[in-house]
Amino acid sequence: MNKPAVITRTVGVDNQETSQTDWNRLDALGDDDIDYSDAPELGADFWKEAKVLDHGAKKPITIRVDQDVITWFKSRGGRYQVLMNQVLRQYMESLEKHGQSK
Repeated sequence: MNKPAVITRTVGVDNQETSQTDWNRLDALGDDDIDYSDAPELGADFWKEAKVLDHGAKKPITIRVDQDVITWFKSRGGRYQVLMNQVLRQYMESLEKHGQSK
């Protein structure tokens, strides 16, 4: 059985204030201006298997985290709590994948 295709994206990692990307030029590009030659075509089979992952509502918690850890996550730009959740999810899934969930 084939594993379903999953599309993920990272949110809030690039800070537009410190980025060297010319965001105004990028925003001005139209679809016809973008070179897609190095991107594979995603055919109908891909979209039949693709799934949107929704892990449900978030639960607000209180947690004590070292100041340098918070500073590092905040320095990544964007919504640092989302990034922290992504890191924790990847850790959890890695342990589960290797049979170490407990």
